[in-house]
Amino acid sequence: MYSDKRNILQLVALLKAHEIKNMVICPGGWNAPIVHTLAQLPDFTCYPITDERSAGFFALGLSQHGGNPTAVCCTSGSALLNIYPAVAEAFYQQIPLIIISADKGAALINQNEEQTIPQTNVFGNMVKCAVTLPEIQNDEDEWYCNRLINEAILETVHHGKGPVHINVPISEPIYRFGTKLLPEVRVITRYQGLSLYERDYNLLIDRLNAYQKRMVIVGQMNLIYLFEKKYVKALYKHFAWLSEELSNQTTPGIPIYNFDSAIYAMSPEQQNAMTPELVITYGGHIVSSQLKKFLRKHKPKEHWHISQDGNIMDTFGCLTTVIEMNPFEFLEKIAFLLDNRINNYPLMWENYCKTIPEPVFEYSEMGVIGKLLKSLPTPCTLHLANSSTVRYAQMFRLDTKVEVLCNRGVNAMEGILSTAIGYAVSSDKPNFVIIGDMSFFTDMNALWNQHIKSNLRILLINNEGSEQLHNLPGMEDAELSRALVCGKHHTSAKAWAEDRGFDYIKITNYDDMEAALPDFISENIQHPMIIEAWTDKVSDTTMLRKYFHTLKDSKQNNNQ
Repeated sequence: MYSDKRNILQLVALLKAHEIKNMVICPGGWNAPIVHTLAQLPDFTCYPITDERSAGFFALGLSQHGGNPTAVCCTSGSALLNIYPAVAEAFYQQIPLIIISADKGAALINQNEEQTIPQTNVFGNMVKCAVTLPEIQNDEDEWYCNRLINEAILETVHHGKGPVHINVPISEPIYRFGTKLLPEVRVITRYQGLSLYERDYNLLIDRLNAYQKRMVIVGQMNLIYLFEKKYVKALYKHFAWLSEELSNQTTPGIPIYNFDSAIYAMSPEQQNAMTPELVITYGGHIVSSQLKKFLRKHKPKEHWHISQDGNIMDTFGCLTTVIEMNPFEFLEKIAFLLDNRINNYPLMWENYCKTIPEPVFEYSEMGVIGKLLKSLPTPCTLHLANSSTVRYAQMFRLDTKVEVLCNRGVNAMEGILSTAIGYAVSSDKPNFVIIGDMSFFTDMNALWNQHIKSNLRILLINNEGSEQLHNLPGMEDAELSRALVCGKHHTSAKAWAEDRGFDYIKITNYDDMEAALPDFISENIQHPMIIEAWTDKVSDTTMLRKYFHTLKDSKQNNNQ
């Protein structure tokens, strides 16, 4: 019988799955549930060593001999500090060690509770990875706990070997051993570089070919990559390719862009039918909240993430494989190794998404953004601010010659205008910025700059506060709270823009916009330019909700 603590069960099951064989055990009361569970399994060889300092070096010797990670487990408090000398030695010798420390619950730390010290990150930069597991209360805790353990174990041999620390909080009651079986756990595997990748090549391709419903999702990529025609033909038919405007031109063939609206309009039955078995991702952030919700609810059997840094990126909560290499190199490598069979899954996605029309809005934030996107000259660079601006832009199709940039790393509103101006200074192309009033006024000192060129054009959407925050659920009848949350204001950019030498135009309807656009997109004007589009956030959000409800109703009626 094993411990009833779910974080301990996840830990032990993953140590077994990752084939960590040697366990050095230090005596103690608080780590007893971990030790008891480890001792029940013949997969582990347990070495009892009383003195923690000696135990750490003993484990170091075991790892030195075989080159594989050894785990050393101790109780809470200063016992952990005694392992520090061995940890430092392992770090500088690049020897893989897994330090497992039992800990008291967070509420007891620094409260005169016996055998407690702050154990999180106690080894500082002497370990390659340090995690403190959650005490599992729900499915999200379990997913998080599983990911942390996988990440720590994998890091022992990632970009050189070394020690890691797994801290395990355990709250009373701790001596309950009623669990008969270890849980089925998700094991994340990392393939590092081409040489190791080659050794498991056939196994990986066999897994890939075993799936019929395969999807590739491309996140933000600040580059253009043009596949050779031979790869386009070989790759495109095997996957449903989903991409956003921020991904730029980084897929073979023409991907699906309007999947966010398409997923919203799907019935539960359609979502089940269109759930992929395998998802492959590359690139950075994904804007679509609908896609994230869809794949977190309808989890694929596997998720592979391809990146050159090899980091664990478990966006949908079902990551199984990390492939540490250039994603384009990976795709070109597998192109001619895929089974040449008829696959209707990509066509299912393509045909469904073709039935989703591009939206047409009355004058609004969405409508103004859409009209500008359809009017952009090519080639040019488009800079999108965060929040509603970048989300609404995904509703409209852009020419592939438009380069799209956005500060999605943190998805914050500060610095967006400054970044765009810095880019435009070094660019010979027209640079267009679409930005909301909150982002603009937060970064308005960006215009206090002596280097601004005439190739800069700013479309400022001013609805006197954050439209996205205005639309948060639960505040419909709380006007004061809503005003505070969304940053309500009555500010115009006109005086500041004109003082800084910008040509300024105010618009309040489509007629105004049609009159302003020719100069705004022209390469012949002598000054940078700002269009301030005034819209009403209440009307905008009502219009947007109506669009999505109408879209969903029409799709459901067509399917009946």
